Amino acid sequence: MEHHGLNLSRNPFVMGNESYEQALPKQQQPWPGYEKNMRPKVDHGERSYMGGAKLVGLKALITGGDSGIGRAVAIAFAREGADVAITYYEEKDDAMETVGWIQEAGQTGRAIQADLRDQQECEAVADRAYHELNGLNILVNNAAIHIEKQKLGEVSPEQLERTFKTNFFSFFWVTQTALKYMHSGDVIINTGSASGFRGHKTLTDYAATKAAIHNFTKSLAMQLAPRGIRVNCVSPGPVWTPLIPATREPEQVSSFGENTLWGRPAQPSEIAPSFVFLASTDARFYTSEILSPSGSVLNL
Repeated sequence: MEHHGLNLSRNPFVMGNESYEQALPKQQQPWPGYEKNMRPKVDHGERSYMGGAKLVGLKALITGGDSGIGRAVAIAFAREGADVAITYYEEKDDAMETVGWIQEAGQTGRAIQADLRDQQECEAVADRAYHELNGLNILVNNAAIHIEKQKLGEVSPEQLERTFKTNFFSFFWVTQTALKYMHSGDVIINTGSASGFRGHKTLTDYAATKAAIHNFTKSLAMQLAPRGIRVNCVSPGPVWTPLIPATREPEQVSSFGENTLWGRPAQPSEIAPSFVFLASTDARFYTSEILSPSGSVLNL
């Protein structure tokens, strides 16, 4: 299939006049990674996402909203008419850039610094979001970390604890407090991963947290259905975010996403519409569901 001179047989990502169908360049960044240093540039929908008034008047909290999928969801939600609060760990410049895009859409944006490994900080995040946005209708539990280790014995107790507290405990704690403010028609969306279905040989702790999130989604959906609150999950495959060059060797980065049918990772802008759908009334019959925009990842 040819289109404007590009070979789309493997569905390259096209941004502006550039097509990213070649292997990613080798690169590495210090933790936690920075958007400005990404090659190619990450697309969060800044120039492409067009809103359709699906979330007008709603208030959303997105954990880990400073970059990657979280930023893309924040931009999309704002362009759909929602006010959005995000959390960030330490990279304030990235967080404020996200807030800038929210405000450019004409919506209220807030950035809340927090270490979500701490229960009290998780509780404070939900409280602040509710009070600063004057409501809370949508909770997106998205913050995550992963660190690759070739052997199980290389996963230290500190890494195991950090991964579970960031990726799973924070979802539990933020949700517990957010539910004080949520009512019938409101929505919780968790970010899972294709690795939560299939495991991952070098991300054993990470994959385990994602499997826990899938189960948490289904259990919570059953509990909250009588209250009219929907709970769903989006579980992508490989996505091009700062977490990748910040946690992998340069050679691994250059082959990242080659294990999908498209031969490349997704851009965050390609994942955000799944969150918009689940947050909107278009998905009013959806609960306990796991959407997996993975590019039909072949192996992990």
